Amino acid sequence: MSECLFCRIVEKTIPAKVVHEDDQTLAFDDIHPQAPVHTLVIPKRHVASIQDLGESDQALLVRLLLTCTKVANDKGLADSGFRLVANTGRNGGQTVFHLHVHIMGGRHMGWPPG
Repeated sequence: MSECLFCRIVEKTIPAKVVHEDDQTLAFDDIHPQAPVHTLVIPKRHVASIQDLGESDQALLVRLLLTCTKVANDKGLADSGFRLVANTGRNGGQTVFHLHVHIMGGRHMGWPPG
């Protein structure tokens, strides 16, 4: 069993409210939502952060973003808009070191965020 929290969700050894799954990605609702809609999209393969992606990962990155769009549409955010966030590294706010993209929406997102 993996020590990575998100790998364990992929392995289905930790429960999650899965809203989308395909051969490369998994999307599930955040357990501590920061907006009315707050869903995480992850690659099923362990990648620690965006910085660990290489040229050979272009298709995976496209799949992640397309999954974000699909989930946002499924959650009813297409017309009102949404925010995508990929925290990278400790100073970037990353707390789980498995690449993930936050989809947040359902309210106005202020700027600057942080």
